[in-house]
Amino acid sequence: MTAQPEPQIVTFGCRLNAAESSAIAAHAAGLGDAVIVNTCAVTAEAERQARQAVRRARRQRPGARIVVTGCAAQIDPGAWAAMPEVDRVVGNVEKMDPATFLPANDAPVQVNDIMAVRETASHLAGGFDGRARAYVQVQNGCDHRCTFCIIPYGRGNSRSAPLGPIVGQARSLVENGYREIVLTGVDITAWGADLPGTPSLGQMVQRLLAAVPDLPRLRLTSLDCAEVDETLLRLIAEEERLMPHLHLSLQAGDDLILKRMKRRHSRRQTVDFCRRVRDLRPDIALGADLIAGFPTETEEMFGRTLDLVEDCGLVFLHVFPYSARPGTPAARMPAVPKAVRKERAARLRARGAVALRRWLAGQTGRDIAVLIEGEGKGRSEHYAAVRFDGSAFAGGCPAGGIVPMRVTGAAEDTLLAGPAQRLPA
Repeated sequence: MTAQPEPQIVTFGCRLNAAESSAIAAHAAGLGDAVIVNTCAVTAEAERQARQAVRRARRQRPGARIVVTGCAAQIDPGAWAAMPEVDRVVGNVEKMDPATFLPANDAPVQVNDIMAVRETASHLAGGFDGRARAYVQVQNGCDHRCTFCIIPYGRGNSRSAPLGPIVGQARSLVENGYREIVLTGVDITAWGADLPGTPSLGQMVQRLLAAVPDLPRLRLTSLDCAEVDETLLRLIAEEERLMPHLHLSLQAGDDLILKRMKRRHSRRQTVDFCRRVRDLRPDIALGADLIAGFPTETEEMFGRTLDLVEDCGLVFLHVFPYSARPGTPAARMPAVPKAVRKERAARLRARGAVALRRWLAGQTGRDIAVLIEGEGKGRSEHYAAVRFDGSAFAGGCPAGGIVPMRVTGAAEDTLLAGPAQRLPA
């Protein structure tokens, strides 16, 4: 007798989506032959790829039930329901409810008003990157209305998970062998603003590290530099278990473009913040999200964004050519030609690649602690990719372990490493 295929989860977008897909996989385990596509709505390209995945799934698994969820499904459920390949459309809140994936639940469209949601689910989404690291969702939604961004309409307003469940999940993950936890959310620097006493992200991180002393490595996802609190800055300076790697939501380096984006920081504030965190922790590695070709952006304005790479000391860039999202204010602004957006994004990526290679070369000879992701590969404390020959390590390099190594060189975007005698101080 042929075994029934297991449900397949196809994920697009951010780490939060990846974490939620892990929870969906557990909820949908008994669904049988199904493909669940967890969509992203950040760019038109992300939606195009999701539609391609839906059509591919129907071709490859003609008997499967195709379920579409995620931000794109939340924002425009009718468009996804109209695809002949799609059997069900499920909203962002509903996808986290185990009852949604019971075989008896067959509603073709199950999408409620995301703006009416006031609480983060009592069960936190936990995602896993093999045996290497785990993701814990601490926050969802966003209260800001950047003119280019559609995500608040897919995620709703900002909602924080209480500290108790966060600590409980972190303890469970550590007990199950995870050595690194990544805190995820849509706007994690907004964590706590809706909780009693309005605690800050820094206070939560401080309490989490104190409550889970056996956790060796804690990492944060994308931060808004306008919201980083003083407690978090002190932890960056003093807490070795908080990884020396920050990824910042900057988007642009020109003040007029930042104003038209409705961002809450200026160029000077961005540069000053980066200098401050580097003063607090000189070895810190900084990354950033940047948009090329925002409406009305001139070549001079783009040049100021390009200069942020050196002015802020950025080494890990996520670069996006501007993508108009229907319903956002920016979509009504005078557009930069698509070819120009693409060309500027390529120049920005090239500038970032030069900065990364320079930073990687500067790591040669240093001792690092590598979280093993698989055979011959891992990540340093700074989230740099590391390659090594596992046979050179007498104690072995099991996935999920942390192994001391010495950097011997670099190749393109990856550190090369061999055995070290000690963990870095």
